[in-house]
Amino acid sequence: MFTGIVQGVAHVARITDKPGLRSFALGFPEGFAQGLEVGASVACDGVCLTVTAVGPGDTAEFDVMQQSLALTTLGDLVEGSLLNVERAARDGAEIGGHPLSGHVDFTAQVAEIRQPENNRVLRFAVPQRWVRYVFAKGYIAVNGASLTVAECNRQEGWFEVWLIPETLRMTTFGQKQVGDALNIEIERATQVFVDTVRDALDERLGPLMPALEALLKAQGSSVDELAQPLLPRQG
Repeated sequence: MFTGIVQGVAHVARITDKPGLRSFALGFPEGFAQGLEVGASVACDGVCLTVTAVGPGDTAEFDVMQQSLALTTLGDLVEGSLLNVERAARDGAEIGGHPLSGHVDFTAQVAEIRQPENNRVLRFAVPQRWVRYVFAKGYIAVNGASLTVAECNRQEGWFEVWLIPETLRMTTFGQKQVGDALNIEIERATQVFVDTVRDALDERLGPLMPALEALLKAQGSSVDELAQPLLPRQG
């Protein structure tokens, strides 16, 4: 498990293609790899990878299967590429973000970037299959970072996050441009809640479900908004 608090930025030192997979040697910030052992888990741009070799120095190697290369942004990495990294959480560790599995659900493209004073706002285009699980003030993981959704528009299929200077300092988000793809992991409790409510409505309403969806759409709402989990107030 990971907490979504990025611990540093790594760089791709070497890429080696092997039958059925690709091996990455990553260079970490000083001290990051201290105590790292073969078999340990590291979130690399939000993807949980297993250490296959350690060293020399602050480096480690990881093997990535073809499926993971195809479903995430790891397949686009080249030597010199930068990644957000976090080591697996230890028992009893403070969870400053929210629990993450390191299993990416989809990739989303940066659709727009705004830069108000002391902030950087990224808008992401979301596939319709997944936008139902994104809610304003809810959690979402972007390239392994636990972020709060600032705004979400399900009809247009996008959400926004606001990034403070400290987040930009500790991550790669400051280098992202419009059109770049990033790894997204939705918050699991939200997914379970939304799916449970939708299944319950479908079971109870049966053939009336399309009528309800049409009525809600005419009112500018949706079944997904009915399934919105109760989120804590923002202080």
